[in-house]
Amino acid sequence: MTEDVKAPVIFAKDLNLVFQTNDGPVQALKDVNLSIERGDFVSFIGPSGCGKTTFLRCIAALEHPTSGTLTVNSIPPEEARKARSYGYVFQAAGLYPWRTIAGNVKLPLEIMGYTKAEQDARVEKVLSLVDLQGFAKKFPWQLSGGMQQRASIARALAFDADILLMDEPFGALDEIVRDRLNEELLKLWARTGKTIGFVTHSIPEAVYLSTKIVVMSPRPGRITDVIESTLPKDRPLDIRDSAEFLKIAHRVREGLRAGHAYD
Repeated sequence: MTEDVKAPVIFAKDLNLVFQTNDGPVQALKDVNLSIERGDFVSFIGPSGCGKTTFLRCIAALEHPTSGTLTVNSIPPEEARKARSYGYVFQAAGLYPWRTIAGNVKLPLEIMGYTKAEQDARVEKVLSLVDLQGFAKKFPWQLSGGMQQRASIARALAFDADILLMDEPFGALDEIVRDRLNEELLKLWARTGKTIGFVTHSIPEAVYLSTKIVVMSPRPGRITDVIESTLPKDRPLDIRDSAEFLKIAHRVREGLRAGHAYD
């Protein structure tokens, strides 16, 4: 059966997730409806505890919705995970200190059974993609926080999945490093054509990076707005001073306020 290239890469309909806790049920996601197309860069923004990361984890089959529909590449998330349809970048780089950068990046390739020659070729390619050529033999402690996070992105790209899921990967970095990595991530996205789901608390980051911004309400997490960006794909940092950028940022802010208006 031929894959329908026009089908959404990620599709959610009437999605709900309720956690059972000692204090009773907690609804983390409520009636989430969303369609993400191939090649989209989609940011999820909202207050802490609104379900941004929970939704990303549902896509990755790390959490399981209690009702509704969710597909990844037109199949259930569990099947997409087995098909290695996505790479996942966590908030912390999560690199093993006893492994070199190359050793960390090739870890999923070792698990998947790639030959040593294939591993070496892929490691060289993805380290080049994230501008870490020459650092393959270094250990994580010899790299800055920003470089470690780039190594984490390289590891997620190593097996060339079509989807990249990123959970606040730059949240702990200072603003100067964050700006640089935002620029590099846009270049990486342009070069690879990946579909990216990106969780952030930063309005400027969401507006700068995204083709689509999903604004979520406080728990239970609902989508209050889905904003299609009108910014050009080529985005120098100073685009953040433009009237169009500020207009989109204002709409995101209004969406966040609207979310707080729910009871």
